[in-house]
Amino acid sequence: MAAKRHPSILVCVCLILSLGPNLGAFCTPQAQSFVYSGFNGADVTLDGVAMVRPDGLLQLTNVSDVRGYAFHRDPLLFRKSPNGVVRSFSVSLVFGVQSEFVESSVDGMTFFVAASKNFSSTFSGGFLGLFNDSTDGSPDNHIFAVEIDTFKNGEFMDMDSNHIGIDINSLFSIQARTAGFYDDNTGSTGPINTQYYVLGWSFGMDGPAPAINITNLPKLPHGHRKARSKVIEIVPPIATAVFIALVGTAIFLIVRRRLRYAELLEDWEVDFGPHRFSYKDLYHATDGFKNKRLLGAGGFGKVYKGVLPTSKMEVAVKKVPHESGQGMKEFVNEVATIGRLRHRYLVQLLGYCRRKDELILVYEYMPNGSLDKYLHCEEDKPTLDWTQRFGVIKGVACGLLYLHEKWEKVVIHRDIKASNVLLDGEMNGRLGDFGLARLCDHGTDLQTTHVVGTMGYLAPELLRMGKASPLTDVFAFGTFLLEVACGQRPIKQDLQDKQIMLVDWVLEHWNNGSLVQAMDTKLHGNYDNDEANMVLKLGLLCLHPLPIARPAMRQVMEYLDGDMALPELAPTHFNVNMVSMLQSRGFRPSIMLYPDLTSSINTFSGLSGGR
Repeated sequence: MAAKRHPSILVCVCLILSLGPNLGAFCTPQAQSFVYSGFNGADVTLDGVAMVRPDGLLQLTNVSDVRGYAFHRDPLLFRKSPNGVVRSFSVSLVFGVQSEFVESSVDGMTFFVAASKNFSSTFSGGFLGLFNDSTDGSPDNHIFAVEIDTFKNGEFMDMDSNHIGIDINSLFSIQARTAGFYDDNTGSTGPINTQYYVLGWSFGMDGPAPAINITNLPKLPHGHRKARSKVIEIVPPIATAVFIALVGTAIFLIVRRRLRYAELLEDWEVDFGPHRFSYKDLYHATDGFKNKRLLGAGGFGKVYKGVLPTSKMEVAVKKVPHESGQGMKEFVNEVATIGRLRHRYLVQLLGYCRRKDELILVYEYMPNGSLDKYLHCEEDKPTLDWTQRFGVIKGVACGLLYLHEKWEKVVIHRDIKASNVLLDGEMNGRLGDFGLARLCDHGTDLQTTHVVGTMGYLAPELLRMGKASPLTDVFAFGTFLLEVACGQRPIKQDLQDKQIMLVDWVLEHWNNGSLVQAMDTKLHGNYDNDEANMVLKLGLLCLHPLPIARPAMRQVMEYLDGDMALPELAPTHFNVNMVSMLQSRGFRPSIMLYPDLTSSINTFSGLSGGR
């Protein structure tokens, strides 16, 4: 390997990447800032040929091909915890370089941040005293350096013989700029070589470096008498400005990149393997979560369309606010488990990602959007015909049967509604959004939990006791049936701003013997009367206030497939027996089923503690 002609002149502070057994005792965090205006009595450690002159100048070298180091004595903690964010810092240097000869251009100096003061195995000259021919470029170096280079070496792709470069673990600079140093006599840029001095040095963590008192700085010595007229003296303010600008830019770019893609990853999440997406991939998949990618928003977060960078797969990415807590591990376990669900009428949950203040869920993308946009559109907008609606109803019911009875665990969805039913390319309805789903083993009861879901779909026992079960999903499915058949939302305002409950309105039609008149007017009567009556009656049956009176999803599928006839339940029986029973307990059906609330219950304690 060709060697750069550098005498490896170094100024160092200690960057602590972790507090492991090899570093903990050595790197106790000390002061977070310092300033040296001259180096008499300075708290620095010298190595190699470096020395502090009587006049206060820090002389690093006076000849070529030697190593001179000056380290700040006390290491600084650049991370507050092993997995914490790297803290920003600012450095100011006032330095001078003097040369006896202008016929040649050699040597250079660096400022660097490293994890150790031991550089005994490094080479002088071409390796800056930082690396050797086997360690150059190794990611294990953990070194950030700014080189002030006066020799152009094509082997390392140097831009010229008078530049400043940003190096990370290697002599190949990731950024470089021509230095703005000027000859006092000619005014032209020129090489700087041979003798190196540091007049002042300051450092600040998480803020600007303290100001260096320039008036107190020691004076640079005169050059060799025989070459005095050709000595190049570096103007300290210019050098400082260039150096600070380059270091500041590099630090800003590095910190911004880390913060942009920062994730919250704990050791136990390694077990979930492929179900964990990197935030960087999701960020690029959604063009930085820009509004042009937004598919929808609600009480539980925003959904964006994305294209995964490697597989080019289209996905729906949902960002959900959350608080970290003891229940997060259990929740992520459920996400990973639900990610194994495979059914033609379920939107597949592909995985998740976590950041400090949000949870991100990744779903299979459905090109035709959510069902509610077709049900609640304007009269002149395209809607679904009855055949399509009935197909969607049967598909969602089939998917729910799979969740409740046919998979290895019982999955309770807890948020069945038209906006969570997505339409694929063939307009098949597929139940999605498993962000609130809960799991339990077959034959066991789900423990009491916090109430989550959307008003109008919540079963009365869920509101009273907070206990979800497959039958609370059946209740929500009953509201869904009426919503699809009638084309109306579960709760709406009339012209007098009075709330009208869809179930009450359908019950009224049932009592009056005009049930089919509750069907969506946008269908213009184009539907099968028997199917329409069956769907409306089945919806009311699923909405029975008593859980035991509701059919299980297996029975629901038998009714929808025509394998079993609906039980005959007269309107008077429904009203008299049920209402009297509820009133004897102090309830009014509408008030109990639909409290005066219209928004989603979005307490996400269900995503953290208490799940």
